[in-house]
Order: sequence, then C-alpha cells, then structure tokens
Amino acid sequence: LAAALAAAPSLSGAPAADVAAATPVRARDLSAIEVFGVAERMAKAGHPDEAIRLYEALNQDQNADVRAEARFRKGLLLASLERYREAAIAFRALLDEQPEAARVRLELARVLAAMGNEGAARRELRQVQATGLPEEVARAVGQFDAALRSYKRAGLRLELALAPDTNINRATEVRTLDTVIAPLTLSEDARAQSGLGLRVSGDAYWKVPIGRGFSLVPRVNSLATLYRESAFNDITATGLLGLEVQREHDRFIPSLGHSWRWYGQQAYMQSDLVTLDWIHVLGRRAQVTTSLGAARTDFPRNELQDGALYTASVGVERALSARSGISATLTASRQTARDPGYASAAGGLRLLGWREAGHTTLYASAMAQRTEGDAALALFGQRRREWFVNARAGATFRALAVHGIAPYVRVGYERNASNVALYDYRRFTSEFGVTSSF
Repeated sequence: LAAALAAAPSLSGAPAADVAAATPVRARDLSAIEVFGVAERMAKAGHPDEAIRLYEALNQDQNADVRAEARFRKGLLLASLERYREAAIAFRALLDEQPEAARVRLELARVLAAMGNEGAARRELRQVQATGLPEEVARAVGQFDAALRSYKRAGLRLELALAPDTNINRATEVRTLDTVIAPLTLSEDARAQSGLGLRVSGDAYWKVPIGRGFSLVPRVNSLATLYRESAFNDITATGLLGLEVQREHDRFIPSLGHSWRWYGQQAYMQSDLVTLDWIHVLGRRAQVTTSLGAARTDFPRNELQDGALYTASVGVERALSARSGISATLTASRQTARDPGYASAAGGLRLLGWREAGHTTLYASAMAQRTEGDAALALFGQRRREWFVNARAGATFRALAVHGIAPYVRVGYERNASNVALYDYRRFTSEFGVTSSF
C-alpha cells in the first residue's frame, strides 16, 4: 500500500503548509501552520498525546481545509501508534465530509487491514477505485488488494440489541389445522407469539501462520435471542478450524467444525460440518465470493428429521461509488431426512445495497427463496411447496459512536407462504442496539 499512498493525491490538492497558512488560529497567537509544526515536533519528541490535542484544537478552525488536514494528521499519528480503532474513527469522520478523498480512504483501508477487518478493508479499496484514480495509483492499489490479508492475529466482535418481534417462534396464526386424520387444534405456544427479546451475537478468531500464504484459523461464533418466557429462547453456536490459503487474486478457506442449536432450553439440533469459502478479486471494483458446505444433522427431538444438509452460494459485490455499493447472491440447499416428508430442496436470490449518508451508514436487502419438499408429510397428505420472502433495512449512526461502538436500528419483514398451514407464517422484526462502527 505504500506505493499507492505515495502516489495518491494529497488530501486537499494543495501542500499542507499552504492549506494551514490560509487561516490563522488565535490560540496563543499561533497560525495554523505554526500549530501543525508544533504538533509534528511534539510527536517526534515522544509526546503524541500533546500532538493529538493540538490537532483536535485545529478541528475547531473556521477553514474547512485546515480542519480536514488536522483530522487527517491525527489519523496518521494514531495509526503510527497502532491505535488503529481510533485512527479508523478519525479517517471515517473525515470521509463523511469528503467521500471523494482517495488518500484518506486508502489510509482507512490500511488501518482496517491492520485491525484484522479484511472484508471492510477490501470494500474501502473497491470504493476508492470507483472514484477514478490515476493509473499508477490504481495499479498500486490493485496490487495491495490482491495481496491483502488480515494482519491481526486475534479478534473479537460483540453486538447487543433489544429485539421486538411479532412472531418469535415463526409459527402459524391459525387455531386449527386440517390433517388426514381429523382437525388438529394447536396449543397457544404452538401459534404465533409476539415478544421483546435480548439479542446477543459475537464471533472470535485466532490466526496462526504456518508458512508463506498459509494460516490455521480456529474461530467461533454464536447468536442468542433470549425472552422472559424461556420456552422461546433460541441459541446457536458454531466452532470451526480452518486453513487459510492466500494467493495473488484468491483466498481459499476450507474448514471443519461442529454446530449446536438450543431452543426452549433444550437441545434442538447439532451437526458436524465441512465448509469451503473462496474469495476471488474481480477487477478493481468487484469481488466474487463462493461458499460450499456439507453437514450431517441430528435432531434429538425428532429422529425422522436426521439427515444431511448441503449448501452452496455464489455472490458478486461491486462498489458503485465512494459512498455506495451493491451485491447479489444466488443460494441453493438440499436437506435429506430419514422421513422423505422432511426432506427438501431450495434455491433463492439475495440482493443487498448500502450507502454512506453523512455520518450514517444505510443498508437495505431483499431475498426470495423457493422450497419444494420431497414427499407428502404423513399428517397433512401433501408435500411442502412454499415461497419465502424477506426484506430488511437498517442504519448505523457513527456520529453517536463512543470508542468505536455505534448505535444501530434494523427493521425487517418475513413471509413464508406455504401450502402446509403449519409452515405458513408472517413476521415483523426490529432491533435497537450497539455494534462496532466498522
């Protein structure tokens, strides 16, 4: 990335000294250029905190270019101190005001990579290339993008939210089901229930290099939605051990692992699984992500559902501009079971778009999926045929971030239109929580 940064245009298009000299800073009768000089000398003398305070004072200057230069230098100094999260926040705040600032976005990509957030770093590189770069800069950025991999050896992400939901158990609203034997009256807890949940999610990894371009990567992730009525608590956890293989334009991650799911405080499902993820850089503004998975599933509550699960997806993500991007993903799955009535095949399409609007990141997504059962369910006399549609939107408010943690809001709608009433439901969801800003 050093070559790209060296070749990239300066922040304002003019020498920093000229920018700083344009507006005087009245504090202690020093001009902006003199304050910049003092801050630089303080940093070199081993007093970075004093230099940072001076840059923060320059953030109050009336000249926008002086404020931008101060934020930029503050970010560079924080990055040199390996205070990457603070540096990323400084660069992001500057990009909220100057989204076309290629040099700033390149620096943000560099610190995100150093933090171990490779996905976000790649996204910044694609978006900076969407702004149109000089050929020598674009070539250097492309080389960095191709070689990019996480530098951080270990990482942890946590997310916490309140989650109101109109149908916490994804159940039908009807009271009576028609069956081949006789009408079946559903109990209250078998029908749609609304509730306010506490949603907690997180993931962690540890990267162990074992050779040039090879790393062992154990990782865990979990998701829990907890309610006052514990009968509806839904908890999942997955542990994986992967081998990361990095090549010039590709990254491969085959993994082995195990997954657990508990529902209502009881074991619901567990599975042994194997996965393969492949990321391929496609030009300067896009990448292709392919995922394959196979699992042996065990359902303690109903052995007739035991079988195998095969999944596949391929998606393309593309930057449209320095502020926005889109992705499209095709998905397919095949579920086998001891009882063919529980076996099915499904295929779908998921679309996602995002945009940075000032200090707020907005996103919207939509998904449609068709599912076909293998055989008739014994109780209902017909095999499942259904359409599942899902729409979501959300916003992360970086202006309210504290130490890199920002509040967010998400809303969603689900509809599973099934010919078998037991599986037919609709659901409105929302989340009000906090998450990492990046």
